[in-house]
Amino acid sequence: MSDATAAQERFASSPIVDRPPLAWPGGARVALWVVPNIEHYEYLPQKIGVRDPWPRMPHPDVLGYGLRDYGNRVGLWRMIDVLDRHRIRCTVSLSLSVLQMYPEILAAMEARRWEYMSHGLYNTRYHWGWSIEDERAAIAECQAIHQQLTGRRMAGWFSPAVSNTLNTPDLVAEAGFRYYCDFYHDDQPFPVNTRTGKLISLPYTMEINDAIAWRRGDDGEDFARMVRDEFDTLHADGAVHGRVMCIALHPFIMGQPHNIRHLDAALRHVLAHPDVWVATGEEIADWYIANHQPRLEAHLAGSRPALPRLA
Repeated sequence: MSDATAAQERFASSPIVDRPPLAWPGGARVALWVVPNIEHYEYLPQKIGVRDPWPRMPHPDVLGYGLRDYGNRVGLWRMIDVLDRHRIRCTVSLSLSVLQMYPEILAAMEARRWEYMSHGLYNTRYHWGWSIEDERAAIAECQAIHQQLTGRRMAGWFSPAVSNTLNTPDLVAEAGFRYYCDFYHDDQPFPVNTRTGKLISLPYTMEINDAIAWRRGDDGEDFARMVRDEFDTLHADGAVHGRVMCIALHPFIMGQPHNIRHLDAALRHVLAHPDVWVATGEEIADWYIANHQPRLEAHLAGSRPALPRLA
């Protein structure tokens, strides 16, 4: 099986400029979702063989652990102040163990009606190489913890540390999730084929993501400039084809004292525009499924790929 064939079993090839125009509620050009990654990194993670969770050995890596623990102890609360100031209801990329281990964080998120998207149990337990049975059990455990502690079911899935397998979309759909964030290939939601029907790929980002910027050596000011530049382009594009913009954050990075003002400034720039729909992942996915997916699928059913042009 070729790479192209394998990919197209999951999703059709579709240039965005050829699709039916997508307009968000109220004529918004951009659907914005802000995604804090609130995670737990184990102090003594299990040895799983594929990749060591901590770059410094032997364990414990107190430098790596301490930085990330700062996010839950300090950075998150500084970030919450900024997000409250801008009245943003977030979708949390959540290590489900956080709900069990940090009751103060759960209470703060519940008070703000934040949505939780599963990011696995711990961000140090990767799914690479897992059997179908083991991965199915891990996905079910996350859904069960959420149900027990909130009384709700989660709509979205994003594999821990992006450690998805070939089976993940099928298992996520089987478990009742409606949207999926392990693909980063589009500016719009897009249907994903699974064994139990359709799943919606919702644009998460590895570009407007403070963790990736941090690893590249960018600082908070660099990240804020990236947010502004990304938004300005998507806002212009959205005049015809509505776009999704995700801002992916980590409290241990943008919650730092030297970075927080840059997050505040970036959000102020984006939200100064009236034609932005600030939504949760679930709201974006459900609106798309109900209002646009039928049009897209009719378009895809009637389209025929052009033959390659020979030189």
